[in-house]
Amino acid sequence: MSQAIEGIDPAVPPSGPGCAECEAAQGWWVHLRRCAQCGHVGCCDTSPEQHASRHFADTGHPFIQSFEPGEDWFWDFRTGEMFGEGPKLAPPQHHPRTQTVPGPRERVPRDWQNRIH
Repeated sequence: MSQAIEGIDPAVPPSGPGCAECEAAQGWWVHLRRCAQCGHVGCCDTSPEQHASRHFADTGHPFIQSFEPGEDWFWDFRTGEMFGEGPKLAPPQHHPRTQTVPGPRERVPRDWQNRIH
């Protein structure tokens, strides 16, 4: 995945430091994923709302990259395959290191482990 790939735009920055839909609804997430085509940041499939997968269902944008510090893998929704390398996307590469996982801290319910997938 090191050459130009349809469905990945390395020049597009992420939409923000957290899941766009969870932020708008004052929700919370477990991990974050970044759309490699448009930069939308959504929550992972373990999170209650699974916004990254919903973004794929709504847009057809095929690739996400982890938006967690220390992770740079890509996922292809069409094939269900993970790729360990790909083009470097526009910064930032991950959410702020001070942001908790799950996060954001002030919105994570005490029983969060009972609410995940």
